[in-house]
Amino acid sequence: MGENMKIIRLDRDSPDFPVSLLEIPRAPKRLYCVGDISLLSGRCAAVVGSRRHTIYGKQVAMMIGRMLAENGITVVSGMAKGIDSFAHQGALMPENGKTIAVLGTAIGKAYPASNQKLMDEIEKRGLVISEYPPDFPGSSYGFPARNRIISGLSQVTIVVEAGLNSGSLITAQIAGEQGRTVYAVPGNINSQFSIGTNLLIRDGASPLVVIEDVVREMGVEPSGIVGTDDESLESSMGEDEVAIYRLVRGEQGLTPDQIGSRSGLPVSKVNGILTVLEIKGAITTSSGRIFLGHI
Repeated sequence: MGENMKIIRLDRDSPDFPVSLLEIPRAPKRLYCVGDISLLSGRCAAVVGSRRHTIYGKQVAMMIGRMLAENGITVVSGMAKGIDSFAHQGALMPENGKTIAVLGTAIGKAYPASNQKLMDEIEKRGLVISEYPPDFPGSSYGFPARNRIISGLSQVTIVVEAGLNSGSLITAQIAGEQGRTVYAVPGNINSQFSIGTNLLIRDGASPLVVIEDVVREMGVEPSGIVGTDDESLESSMGEDEVAIYRLVRGEQGLTPDQIGSRSGLPVSKVNGILTVLEIKGAITTSSGRIFLGHI
């Protein structure tokens, strides 16, 4: 915990204790908090996923975190290694971006230890919470138990990448039981990192294709997602994304194979980039062909 940062204890009868958590089964008796507790009563969306991840998963998690934050939505996650950390990092990209880290350990103990710098930043600009007192020695049950708080604080839960045994699938299940909307990012059907999210979609989760869907569901009119001009839109893209976006802009209706041939990129990589661009709202697909998404 950073210097001059104080732990705030919120019991269930505290006026600042989040109402959303009072409504869930096994509601925590109290919360220990460091940071801005006003975030507990605002619009929140959970973004979770596996510790093991692909480059695609990292890019998507950071992009979703950033875009939610740009629209005034607080990103909630568990500050675990991998997708959780990337979601927090994306949320902190905008100057006024906010995020909540829900720990499975006591306040002041970053896990993994490599996330200490990230936790310090969240304490300053967002909020770190735990249901465990500062002297809690730690236990393996703390991590799955915190999932109910992550989903309970959030109107929606988004699973970015998940293997069959990912803890994020537990969060998604709990979110569904709590009556929250669950989104899953579609992934390569041959990837072990996407089998969990693809199964969630098969079993009824909403596929996250355009981030605007989440923002609107939360009662916010999207802004800062798709630019009104190409320059502002391209500013949110990587080099390969810009190259492919410009190909589509120049000749709409191309197939992924055609884009791969003209860009010199492997089709497998092209498909991953197209998925990211579609989530950003920059493109859309129809009958296997690619078109601009913001016409």
